[in-house]
Amino acid sequence: MSLKACRKPYKLAALIHDPGIAMHPAAEHSPLGKSSEYIATYTPSLLFPIPRTAKWAELGLTAETLPYRGIDFWNCYELSWLLPSGKPVVAIAEFSIPADSPNIIESKSFKLYLNSLNQTAFETREQLQVTLEKDLSAAAGKPVGVRIRSLDEIEREGVAALPGVCIDDLDISVSSYDRPQPELLRCDESRVAEESVYSHLLKSNCPVTSQPDWGSVVVDYRGAALDHASLLAYIVSFRQHSDFHEQCVERIFLDLQRLLKPEKLTVYARYVRRGGLDINPYRSTEVLDVENGRLARQ
Repeated sequence: MSLKACRKPYKLAALIHDPGIAMHPAAEHSPLGKSSEYIATYTPSLLFPIPRTAKWAELGLTAETLPYRGIDFWNCYELSWLLPSGKPVVAIAEFSIPADSPNIIESKSFKLYLNSLNQTAFETREQLQVTLEKDLSAAAGKPVGVRIRSLDEIEREGVAALPGVCIDDLDISVSSYDRPQPELLRCDESRVAEESVYSHLLKSNCPVTSQPDWGSVVVDYRGAALDHASLLAYIVSFRQHSDFHEQCVERIFLDLQRLLKPEKLTVYARYVRRGGLDINPYRSTEVLDVENGRLARQ
């Protein structure tokens, strides 16, 4: 059996602390981590775009060389606005941002913008949807999909489950969490596998506030058989890593692509909400075909 990076058991050896991924220069000027005034009337200028280019460059990518298709699902659980009568309405919104859009939208600015709708009247739900599509697409630099959904719809759908086999019960030893460690990953090049595996043990930190970002991640691939214990150790190595949700998923995708040289590969993470928003990045070599299904922790 041929295992890449073939070293004895799956221990995260003590490593020099990685200085980490530098904060995106644009993020330093965003509302994140700062005291903010909450504006309750429609203010689209609150949206703060952050170019993806700097984070792509850290991974050796450009807009022209992205090896994946993808989408970032954002779910808003605190959407409210007024009817012309002054009566409030509440709903849940789903936003779909293309993974190749020039910008991500900084999360606190997204929240502040959505809060600015709270005391704003819209004639119809469709008028609100068009407004959201226009503002978010302008901030992201590409068309953003918007669905406004009733609480009844969400309740009927219930909670989704990730596909495949959970690897969280595998026995691994862990001693360092300071940086992602792709050298831990192993595969059997003599055997081709097609499978989906997932873990609920993904955690990283916000690069601006250092707040924890908790998530679940699924890997679906066809390629050299991936050693599950090594994958779990690798996922755990993100635990003290500071980066945005999107870049964590892109890093996982690239590390697995280099190792497995797969015929197909999908990495999909679903993060626990903060500030009424959850972020769920999806990266794949395949045509996009994914449900925005809410997990138990969401």
